This record gives sequence, structure tokens and C-alpha cells, in this order.
Amino acid sequence: MKITDILNREASPFASFELVPPLRGSDVHKLYESIEPLMDFNPPFLNITFHRDEIEFRPKPDGTFEKITVTKRPGSVAIAAAIMKKFKIEIVPHLICGGASKHKLENDLIDLNFLDIQNVVALRGDAIPGQKFFTPEPDGYRYSCELVEHIHNMNRGKYLDTTLTDTVPTNFCIGVAGYPEKHYEAPNAETDICNLKHKVQAGADYIVTQMFFDNTRFFSFVEKCRAAGITVPIIPGLKPISTQKHIEMLPRTFSIDIPEELMKEIRKCKDNKEIYQVGIEWCTMQSKELLSRGAPAIHYYTMGKADNIRKILTAVF
Repeated sequence: MKITDILNREASPFASFELVPPLRGSDVHKLYESIEPLMDFNPPFLNITFHRDEIEFRPKPDGTFEKITVTKRPGSVAIAAAIMKKFKIEIVPHLICGGASKHKLENDLIDLNFLDIQNVVALRGDAIPGQKFFTPEPDGYRYSCELVEHIHNMNRGKYLDTTLTDTVPTNFCIGVAGYPEKHYEAPNAETDICNLKHKVQAGADYIVTQMFFDNTRFFSFVEKCRAAGITVPIIPGLKPISTQKHIEMLPRTFSIDIPEELMKEIRKCKDNKEIYQVGIEWCTMQSKELLSRGAPAIHYYTMGKADNIRKILTAVF
């Protein structure tokens, strides 16, 4: 079932989750163990992040370096198939422009279509370590709106090979990312909203936001989207802070602010155990306010951790 159909079907708001695939060589049962505690809350869908190959330069005995391509996590198709085999739930794989050619993306989409997966999230992806700016593959896409248009064309039976005849249209519902505090590369919020509108015009069906810790940023973001003529559903994305490391890493990695009121509570904490509890309480507060203001669902970034998410959901849903 498509995410848009789920949003139209559900009489009450619901929770969905985003999972990070296990490292290559890991036991698939560890993936299942991270999902099972969340199934008690009947999520209608799960998102699976995708991690592109990385380049490493490893020293050789002669003192020179060898360039190695490292694949650290299994691909979206394999992970989707594994989860679908174990659980009855809609799977939403992420597809990213970074590190992939147009033909590689299309092949992945064909495989997902054969698995009867009807939902994907189209993303550009970030620059790889060592790169200052995002660089597409020679035969790849620079912007996520181009990938959205590609998927939208496949839904109409248009493939890269224009000589194909009697093609079967795919049936993907396309999600894209939105940034309540703007994408870190956008010069201003207005330009960022304009870029988001381009993705919707290219065929995006709904928006899931980057994590945020100040709900006023989300409410303002939704208002700006609606004023710009963006009418598709917007699902807020949340992640509870759980360690001191998050205070240092999240703002730098995702270009987001941590409200001073939250920082005041964190400064009172003696250790990560107390920070963990503050994170649960803050995310619970955020969730309740978002739902009271009409959010159709809340998407939680679990990062493979379920205990704090379970406590939040128990208090909210």
C-alpha cells in the first residue's frame, strides 16, 4: 500500500520508523531484533536508509597507497526482501543519487518493483568524506528532483532505454526530504522551499522532514510550504537525544539547532543516563504537541535503538 493511501486510510495519527541497515557481515537477526520491539505499536511502514560505497586509501608494504572501494552495509533491495520475509509491513527503501549512475538507480527500482514494493524515498545524499561538495557520478544525478522525475517517468512506463516497447509502468509512491531549518547548502529558507517545490512538481507525493528539536521551526516550515503552493502531506521526523555526543554531533552533521531550553536541562545532567531521560521527555513533549496541532503521523529516527522510542510511544500513542 502506498504511503499516501495509508495517510488517507488511518483515522488517527500513527508512528513510523527509520532503520539503519546492519554492517556488512552482521547477523540478519540483529536487524530483526531492532524491529521487533517496535512492532507492538503497529507501524504501517518502515524506512530503510541507504549508505553509498566509500573510498579508502590503504597503505601497501612498499609505502604506496591502494585505492579501495568499501561497501559497509547491504543494499536496499536485499534489506527490503529480508524484512518483508519476516514481517508483514510496508517497506520504504531510500534511493540516493550519490555514488550511483542513472542506470544503477533504474535497475534498483526495477528490482524493488519486482518485489512489489510501492514506496521509495528519493534523496541526493551527502558528499563523501574528503569531498567539500557533493559530486555526482559522471552518468548520475546532481539533484534529487532529477531522481524524482526519473521515478515518475517509470511510473508512466518511460525507461532510460527509449527503444523499449510494451513497457510496464511501475507503481511507486515517492517521498522526499524537507528541512524545517533549511538544507545546509541552501542560501536561505525561501530558496530551500523553492527547491522542495521543484521536487513536488517533478512527482513527489509526500515529504518527511529532517529531525528538529524546536516545533516552532516545523510549524513555520509547513506554513511556508503551503504558502508556496506545496499541498502534499508533510510528516515531521524526530529523534530523541540520548548521549552527550549527540549534543556535539547532531548540530554539526545535520545543521540543526538545539533549543536553549533543552540545553538548560541537559546541562543539569550528571551523565548520559540522565541525558537519555531528558531526551525521552523532550521528544515526548514534541510528539504530543505535533499531534495536537494536526500532524498526520510522526516519523522516528531510531538509529537501530528501540528502548527510548518505545518509552516515547507508550506515552504518546
